[in-house]
Amino acid sequence: MVHTSFNELANSAIIPTPELEENGYDWRARHEKILSVKHHVDPEVVLIGDSITHFWEGDPETGIFHGSKEAWHSLFAPYRVLNLGFGWDRTQNVLWRLDHGELEGLNPKIVVILIGTNNTSETKNARANEPDEIAEGLHAICDRIHNYAPQATIVIMAILPREEFPIHPRRKLIEKINMRFAQIAKDREYNFVDIGPALLETDGTLSHRIAFDFCHLTERGYQIWADALRPLLQLHLGRK
Repeated sequence: MVHTSFNELANSAIIPTPELEENGYDWRARHEKILSVKHHVDPEVVLIGDSITHFWEGDPETGIFHGSKEAWHSLFAPYRVLNLGFGWDRTQNVLWRLDHGELEGLNPKIVVILIGTNNTSETKNARANEPDEIAEGLHAICDRIHNYAPQATIVIMAILPREEFPIHPRRKLIEKINMRFAQIAKDREYNFVDIGPALLETDGTLSHRIAFDFCHLTERGYQIWADALRPLLQLHLGRK
């Protein structure tokens, strides 16, 4: 049983909350760094997410990389990009960060959201959320983005596959969440990008070549993500 100080009947995915877990980095310092550099970066592209986004590349520099600088630069070299990925973040953590200034005053043309996988995890600090709750969390994030950057094109990423085998219960849970994410994108006329099939082997397994711990991407996995986003960036930003 997870003991929490909040009402467990409430949807924790929509209650703005600062860091919840031992992240292996200074969560608060990263937030403050973003506030100090965001206007200097003046981003055309903003990435919002958890560790999968955080440990790719970009400003502000993290010093920790799971991915490939080559994949990053193959996509983002022509653009000004701000990376708002935070390891271990859930939807509620993103809401707190947006409410505390990370997007305020910026004018990005594209905002890419990859969030929700950590909401499927149960820890001593936070309970796991149901698909409808996580979808409500994403909906709230989109509302914040529209409020702070109404001019931005929003790209919702499907939650990436986790666990090695397709029969794992978390795989089924992510499928249900992604159905709801796709519906949000359709209802709000956003872009929905699902790279899950491209990450999986023909038998549905997730290999170490793509996700070294069956969650976080390798260089090959990040290149697949970069290649999927490239047409959207070229369409909306007009550069190759």
